[in-house]
Amino acid sequence: MFHTADPSAFFLPIDASNERYEELAAHPEWGFHGSQYSKEELLDQRDRVFARHPKTTFVAAHVAESGEDLSRATKLLETYPNVLIDISARASELGRQPYSARRLFLRFPDRILFGAELLPQETMYRLYFRFLETEDEYFKYPSHASTRGRWNIYGLNLPDEVLLKVFRENALRLLR
Repeated sequence: MFHTADPSAFFLPIDASNERYEELAAHPEWGFHGSQYSKEELLDQRDRVFARHPKTTFVAAHVAESGEDLSRATKLLETYPNVLIDISARASELGRQPYSARRLFLRFPDRILFGAELLPQETMYRLYFRFLETEDEYFKYPSHASTRGRWNIYGLNLPDEVLLKVFRENALRLLR
């Protein structure tokens, strides 16, 4: 499993114009603005590892660190059949673009794994289930942080056959 980068906002200055200002102000150590490598460089380096090892199965954590850029996540899945993604800690990104996120799940139901960040609590699971299983609108997203981004999310209303794969079958196949 690869965890390579964080949301794009974590690579921007921690100021009032950053959509995750409150979260980053509470946890400035999560910020990478001014780092040696950009997020794009880190993801490109990771993708070269995937390319060099086509017989190895990889799980790219957090929607392949591309939750805000589902076209990049889609391209990754199209290019590397040896890569799966998990959705841990990215309902916040997926749920604010519900049409694109739903299309991703419907197109790649065998390549997406359910995951939750840190030690999940019942309330976090309930929010994930609401996010994946309903078409509820504009509700708080699951988060392990005490502060969050400045938005709410929308449910994806995924079909039962997709939910079964994401919640169970894909992990069973991967872990044997």
